[in-house]
Amino acid sequence: MALAFLVYYRASFLFQETRPAPIIPWLLVFASELLLSFIWLIGRAYHWNPVYRTAFPERLPDDDKLPAIDVFICTADPDKEPTFEVMNTVLSAMALDYPPEKLHVYLSDDGGSPKTLHGMREAYKFAKWWLPFCRSYGIKTSCPLIYFSAPEYQDSSNYVDSDRFMADKLKIKEKYDMFKECLKSSKEDGEYWGNKRDHPSIIEVIQDTSSETLQEDHTNLPLLVYVSREKRPSHSHHFKAGALNVLLRASGVISNSPYILGLDCDMYCVDPSSARQAMCFHLDRKISASLAYVQFPQKFHNIGEHDIYDGQLRSAYGMTWYGMDGLTGPVLSGTGYYLKRESLYGHFAQEGADLLELKNSFGSSNLFVKSIRQNIVDGGNLSSTLLQEAKVLASSLYESNTEWGEKVGFLYESVAEDFFTGFILHCKGWKSNYLTPSRPQFLGSSTTNLNDLLIQGIRWSSGLIQVGISRFCPLIYGSLRMSFLQSLCYGELALFPLFYCLPLWCFATVPQLCLLNGISLYPEVSSPFFMIFSFIFLSALLKHLQEVLSTGGSIETWRNEQRLWMIKSVTSHLYGSLDAIMKTIGLRQASFQPTNKVLDEEQAKIYRMGKLDFRTSPMFLVPLVFVIILNATCLVGGITRTVFVGNWDKMLVQILLPIYILIINHAIVEGIITRKDKGRVSPSVTRISTVFVNLLFLGSLLSTVFK
Repeated sequence: MALAFLVYYRASFLFQETRPAPIIPWLLVFASELLLSFIWLIGRAYHWNPVYRTAFPERLPDDDKLPAIDVFICTADPDKEPTFEVMNTVLSAMALDYPPEKLHVYLSDDGGSPKTLHGMREAYKFAKWWLPFCRSYGIKTSCPLIYFSAPEYQDSSNYVDSDRFMADKLKIKEKYDMFKECLKSSKEDGEYWGNKRDHPSIIEVIQDTSSETLQEDHTNLPLLVYVSREKRPSHSHHFKAGALNVLLRASGVISNSPYILGLDCDMYCVDPSSARQAMCFHLDRKISASLAYVQFPQKFHNIGEHDIYDGQLRSAYGMTWYGMDGLTGPVLSGTGYYLKRESLYGHFAQEGADLLELKNSFGSSNLFVKSIRQNIVDGGNLSSTLLQEAKVLASSLYESNTEWGEKVGFLYESVAEDFFTGFILHCKGWKSNYLTPSRPQFLGSSTTNLNDLLIQGIRWSSGLIQVGISRFCPLIYGSLRMSFLQSLCYGELALFPLFYCLPLWCFATVPQLCLLNGISLYPEVSSPFFMIFSFIFLSALLKHLQEVLSTGGSIETWRNEQRLWMIKSVTSHLYGSLDAIMKTIGLRQASFQPTNKVLDEEQAKIYRMGKLDFRTSPMFLVPLVFVIILNATCLVGGITRTVFVGNWDKMLVQILLPIYILIINHAIVEGIITRKDKGRVSPSVTRISTVFVNLLFLGSLLSTVFK
């Protein structure tokens, strides 16, 4: 109702014969208010019917009746994604509490690095010690990196006081230290197979032929497979979605498990029970027929006390996904999901399609086409023929003239392949579940510096907007194929970067310039409409605060999220939206930059202190500093003007707005003025931003003079 009154107030201005303010700034502010109102309105769908689920693994059938699982792990750059950490993800996946003969772990190495392959071989050797140790003593933290580095995750075992347990633990720790040193000291063995962007497909089933005495026979280890797909400069490789589709095909002729666990290379399985918990839903006869995937939340082990970069992703995993679960299900979130393979094959997995139709869609491989309707769960007898066929399936030409990435497999329309693939699955009638056990099942590495946060934000924003402005726009395409409320949820996710960056740029500049020039854009304090605007602003802030507190956050969390909302909107959301628009109209090719996972001790120190690290590109810093200088200057000039003119009643809102912006973003003000450490805002950035502010003031002055 308040928003309706706001629209009435703004619209009535257009019909006045004598307007108290220039129409251009008025229309810009009105358009911004409409965009924010719209994105807020469709976001109410999340709150309609939140659902909270619990699994009961003790009700599962015996192990011999459980379905097999293929684990897909993707890595792309050994420099940004350290091999040692990637191998910890591999080891944690191998240690899942699941029959080892029904567990198959695949690593896609898009960097084509011999160092990664060497890491796989060493991880297999260490797994022969680590897995029996976990099984013998019921270790719940199945990732060795987390188990040995975080005391809170060294679960109290029934054998904690046992001399044998302590002796075995010490022995495993020694093996782990040797494994760690071996990986961290290893060098690249010559060049890549050609180079990172030009090499043949490499597929190797990892085995150990050493004569070292084993604690347990190697047949009790899950199958471990290294996959590096063929790369050729003349072909588009579709980034992570392309790598996942290669894994889907290669695994189809090797193990062909009916379910897939998707993991990022830094997302460790810290609780081995996730597979059994997910199977509680996939094997539930009431829902299994339409269930595409079970999504677990992303949790992170390196979140600081202050969490200045919102590393917990509180809003998505603490609220939004619960709300979508009460409709059709949460978004496919890139990692930590158990997916039904059949859902990626479309209607072709059902009986009826002839061989020619299948080959037109899936390619020419007879073995793979056969696997679509026949679950082959025998990773123990791999012939050279199967491996050779897997290499063909991983070739760069295999997808030519097929429907991979368009109608089958992970989809290529967007660099946010997880979001788009999940959306299309829901459009096809599939559903998903969201499961959040009290003990985290997966722990990853969050971004802990501003540069990586904003680069990641550009990629996410670009991928979402690509979907939002395409023919697959959820508000149109989705509303005809899924529940109306679910389409609103997807619409909000697909459009919010664009619908935030435009209004926030407006509110960060237009009212301030008008304040400096004595132009009022808001109702007088004595006007009844002043209460409407005050109510909307305060209720939005208080509602956000209530959501933060109800999900375990604090006032500091609320402040950090408000600040990041503003920072991302004027930087990564803006650049991501521009990137998506340019790709859509053909002015730019699709690109993908993996997030840096390498720990910088100096940056980590600044992060632990709760300070923003401003060592990032001027592309990000100049807009932020520009906004701060503009607001500070306009506030001082506007107050000075108001004191002399005496129109406080008309200008109060425009005085309070920059005050609020400066208070919330005091960390940026501090970085410009008072900080002297290496993470401060560079003086050169401040000078450049000041020049842009002066140019804007000059343009505003000239437009007033020549009006």
